[in-house]
Amino acid sequence: MRKMTVDYTLPKNIPLLFKKRAQEFGNLYSQASKDEKGVFQKYTYSEVYEKIICFTSALKTLGIGKGSNVAIISDNRKEWLITDFAIQSLGGADVPRGCDSMGNEIRFIIDFADCEVAFFENYAQIEKVTCEMKEVPNLKKVVSFETLDETQIAAVKAFGLEVFNFNQLMAKGIEIAKADWEKTKADYEAALQTIDADDVCTMIFTSGTTGTPKGVMLTHRNFMSQLSVVHNYMPGKDGEWFLSILPIWHSFERLAMYVAILLKNGIAYSKPNARVLLADMKEIQPRLMPGVPRLWEALATGVEKTMQKKGGVTYKLYKFFMKVGKAYANYRDEVTGNITRERKINKVARFFHGLIPFILLWPLRGLGDFLVFRKIRAKFGKRFVFAVSGGGALQKETDDFFRAINLKMVEGYGLTETAPAIAFRNYRRPQTGCVGTVFPTIEMKIVKEEDGQVAGTEPLAEGQRGLILIRGPHVMKGYYKRPDLTEKVIDKDGWLNTGDVGLVTFDGFLKITGRAKDTIVLLDGENIEPVGIENALCASEFIESAIVLGQDQKYLASLIVPCKEAIEKWAKNNNIIYDTYEALVNNPQIKKLIEKIVNDTISLKKGFRTCEKIFKIALLSESFKVGRELSAKLEMKRFKIAEMYASLIATLF
Repeated sequence: MRKMTVDYTLPKNIPLLFKKRAQEFGNLYSQASKDEKGVFQKYTYSEVYEKIICFTSALKTLGIGKGSNVAIISDNRKEWLITDFAIQSLGGADVPRGCDSMGNEIRFIIDFADCEVAFFENYAQIEKVTCEMKEVPNLKKVVSFETLDETQIAAVKAFGLEVFNFNQLMAKGIEIAKADWEKTKADYEAALQTIDADDVCTMIFTSGTTGTPKGVMLTHRNFMSQLSVVHNYMPGKDGEWFLSILPIWHSFERLAMYVAILLKNGIAYSKPNARVLLADMKEIQPRLMPGVPRLWEALATGVEKTMQKKGGVTYKLYKFFMKVGKAYANYRDEVTGNITRERKINKVARFFHGLIPFILLWPLRGLGDFLVFRKIRAKFGKRFVFAVSGGGALQKETDDFFRAINLKMVEGYGLTETAPAIAFRNYRRPQTGCVGTVFPTIEMKIVKEEDGQVAGTEPLAEGQRGLILIRGPHVMKGYYKRPDLTEKVIDKDGWLNTGDVGLVTFDGFLKITGRAKDTIVLLDGENIEPVGIENALCASEFIESAIVLGQDQKYLASLIVPCKEAIEKWAKNNNIIYDTYEALVNNPQIKKLIEKIVNDTISLKKGFRTCEKIFKIALLSESFKVGRELSAKLEMKRFKIAEMYASLIATLF
């Protein structure tokens, strides 16, 4: 295994890193953003740095300073980066959320985080707040990235808010700076030295166990500790491009933004739409692109559908060479020893087992590359080296697709609470079946667990599954205004309970085998807290128990235990004849009844997000029992339920 190193020369905070890049590589491009005509306009590090200085001057006039929490409700765009750095440069912290967030969620976050100033992408986002102004009593000023017209400005002012357009504030900052540019710049850079590594730079809200969001306080040290080891996992070349498509408020994309700056790369803003994305990749020619598993699955599926439409010999060749490519990749890994060993195996025996098939498949694999695979890779751009997947577990089928076409897939693992990366695959030889090696700045141990809690402090041996605990400079400062919740996940010795179950392989790699905590992460990276959904379902007289499922899937599903008394009464009133209760539960009319309750309960009208919709259900005739599906505390043993009903659950996905 290649020796990992740590770069101790990085500055103590994030704005100082951008300053360093602007001074040393000012002529390299920092951003590429489309104008009104859809044409990419590019901006150098020097140009963006000057904008950050000017915008910082403007933000001072809004009263933003050390310790200020400032909301940013917007998707990815060039103004986002400038605003982020300006807030941080004043010693403040941004509180981000995306445009797909619901109004009640945004209002809660702005109020709970004590935000007096908030940035919004457009008027539609501002309306999500002004419709219930009583819920955000501390909000005083709003800034829109997109220019508001006079009617919209008047409408917002009617709620007693001060209103600004981004360009208006930027013009004001430029005016301030022009009066004495050298002094403005000197004052700005002097102020950067007063920002400590342990100052909070962002507060990212993630759902709590009750559905109430928790504000994860991340510091400059958290991110800089990540950046100090990135060169081991994600090398870059000066002046190349990252393509930004994920929600910037997610910690994964946030880190990617800072990594691009670290590697002296530019950030081009695109959309997670296949047609737009592929066109932008062709124009920008990025070196890499971070994405969630759902994105990579969609691209792989898109290729399959395209080939299927062509049909005939083309599709048959594609299917044949895909089989060859996957088999070749498997045997190649056996020969090179690039396999995940959950138990002790004889590498020599593996070598000889794979050698002959590897040799025989090599020419066919080469022909497949010439006829098919190189054309697929070309769609990602000539400079595209590898894909980066995070925010959820990568599906084996998707991983195998990229291995077959010889496009490296680097999967990572982490949490919002760890800013976010904990482990990454090696880009030189990305190993399947694991999430790679743990960062050298991180301490990790696998311990015994029971119901998601630590049941032992001694580290387990290689190959033994247990709860993953993490300690190091990347662990969050805590949950904002919730020391009680912080104490539940970080013990007195600084160990963070990730809530994930995994093991260390006999090669020293980390493999995630499941989740001990309740949070569900969908394929698109959305975090779902099932408890609130389950409680809402069980409020119905017809539902006794419900467990929400969907880890690493496209959507949510649920196993539901109907309330026997209520169901039998309803059946009697509706003249349903049945022999046994089990037969009644399997009656289509009963399933239709429960489906209607589920759809009516888990809906936008009831305050649930679109991603929280339950798409499929299965009904169980027997109640959950203590010692089987339930713990002694009557809490659902999610892993046990997943094992007991594995075949039934499989039918839901």
